[in-house]
Amino acid sequence: MTTSETATPLAEPAASSTLQGKGRGAGRTSVLTLSCPERPGIVQAVTSFLYQHGFDIVEHQQFDDRERGTLFLRTAFSTESPVDAQELTDEFQATADEFGMSFSFQDDSKLRLLVMVSKFGHCLNDLIFRWRAGTLGGEIALVVSNHEDLRPMAEAAGLPFVHIPVTAGTKEDAEARLLALVDEHGIDLVVLARYMQILSDDLCRSLEGRAINIHHSFLPGFKGAKPYHQAYERGVKLVGATAHYVTADLDEGPIIEQEVIRVDHTYHPNDLATVGQDAECLALSRAVRWHCEHRILLDGASTVVFR
Repeated sequence: MTTSETATPLAEPAASSTLQGKGRGAGRTSVLTLSCPERPGIVQAVTSFLYQHGFDIVEHQQFDDRERGTLFLRTAFSTESPVDAQELTDEFQATADEFGMSFSFQDDSKLRLLVMVSKFGHCLNDLIFRWRAGTLGGEIALVVSNHEDLRPMAEAAGLPFVHIPVTAGTKEDAEARLLALVDEHGIDLVVLARYMQILSDDLCRSLEGRAINIHHSFLPGFKGAKPYHQAYERGVKLVGATAHYVTADLDEGPIIEQEVIRVDHTYHPNDLATVGQDAECLALSRAVRWHCEHRILLDGASTVVFR
């Protein structure tokens, strides 16, 4: 989409839509996300604002939720020089007030990730691989664990590994140390990559909207110990995994992504666990990448994900 095209009002469809093109800017892409009550003129207001600032739209997606009367929008735009997200926020505020928008501008800097693990290493290994390949969307800053088992994996990748043991008597201090690490390292997203500790309500609230968990199966199925043995006993035909935002309601946060793999009666518990780990890796890595690319908009207990 060229700059001249952005001055022309765009139709606002009832379903999601995507427009992609090539901008003039050399490699700098910023993102505007917003939600607001649905009404005519929203897209024109957004594109006119970006056009007036000399930006080229490189990707535009929107979803009109007719049931709730809400429009969700993600627009990526190219720039020839770094943008000041706060300056754009201040300048866009009048438009946002006119349409009742909740919005956010994000520059092209990569989000910094803190990955939490326990003893299972498959998700950490997958995240490290994608990070080193440049396809994760963010930068892993450090790994935190309540066990020492995965230190070699993290340190082999050149990542700092911090051991924070957790017991009933030390849980409060352990969580305080975790939050201190989040502040110290400028962490944007905490990733629970099969971290086998329940976070306190206070910690969940502190990390609201910036912590993602991966859970075996489709929630709320097969909670607790030995989930794949439970699945085997029930003769499941589908093995799945769910990536969701962390909330004080255990494993009931807004769902970002779910992956499913078909199985049959020949799969024993160990086979199911192997397949399930593949599903966990896929669902978690997608959720992390989409968050880092600012493709997820929270909608109460749900999400809108612009893939």
